[in-house]
Amino acid sequence: MGVTASVLAIDAGNSKTDVAVVGPDGSVLASARGHHGFSPPKAGIERAVDLLAGTVGEALERARARGASTDAIEHVSACLANADLPVEEVELSAALHARGWGRTTQVRNDTFAILRAGVDEPRGVAVVCGAGINCVGMLPDGRTARYPAIGKISGDWGGGQGLAEEALWFAARAEDGRGEPTALARTLPEHFGLDSMYALIEALHRGVIPYGRTHELTPVLFTTSAAGDPVARHLVRRLAREVVVMSTVVLERLGLIGQEATVVLGGGVLAARHPELDAHMAAMMAEKAPKAALSVLTAPPVLGAALLGLDHTGAPPGARARLRAHYAG
Repeated sequence: MGVTASVLAIDAGNSKTDVAVVGPDGSVLASARGHHGFSPPKAGIERAVDLLAGTVGEALERARARGASTDAIEHVSACLANADLPVEEVELSAALHARGWGRTTQVRNDTFAILRAGVDEPRGVAVVCGAGINCVGMLPDGRTARYPAIGKISGDWGGGQGLAEEALWFAARAEDGRGEPTALARTLPEHFGLDSMYALIEALHRGVIPYGRTHELTPVLFTTSAAGDPVARHLVRRLAREVVVMSTVVLERLGLIGQEATVVLGGGVLAARHPELDAHMAAMMAEKAPKAALSVLTAPPVLGAALLGLDHTGAPPGARARLRAHYAG
């Protein structure tokens, strides 16, 4: 056998799963992608881990085929969607550890993968805005700050789905006269080839258009805002304000508000680099935390899960550099 794998890194979001088998020197021995999300609230913990196990098994098999030993993996570093509360991380850590993939196992919320992938050391803040919105922060000594991030009941606002629903609300009220005029009343139904908000409401209610497709309206909101619509612009500014508020509160909790620190942005909405949103976030952050630097993540989040694994095993800096180089190109 060749090298013995040191870290099994897992990044499982709402729609896909990436797994990497990493050597002690930071080399990627094998990887695999599963086109399924990780959702214990819907599937149950065991079924969700079963789906995860399929992708993990594929990655381990590929590593063995290339001569690596996977019998004594030191650490499993898993960053998982829907691991929103510390108690859920504990439960999921136990469920994954029971599969016997590594000597030790740690589960974190998947936002920590975005953070670690975007910083040179485990220090800073990350905000993810995809289907939902979340924000976490961490320090090299292991301290973290986070939100429950489970929707309105935990005080959240934003995310692609939330933005789409807000846009629909304003558009519906504009069409029937309860709200102020907005071009969203035209652009949202036009996206689906319909001529009115009433037609769109009916199509969504009766399932002619699956409700899950409403996320397609988020880019329409940004396009409408860029064209000058005041209501759409209000929603874009509100998202920028929410991202900055979440970030600065976490910076304050970690004692980083007056220091140089990176705020990593990830998720489909923020990674799309909407100019108007970017400009508002930059201006607001400059006012609230002038030493903080916004950075949009371009590397895959599984890099962050793997780096957290190397942090845990005490790998040398050269191993982290080699790992980053792999995902850089």
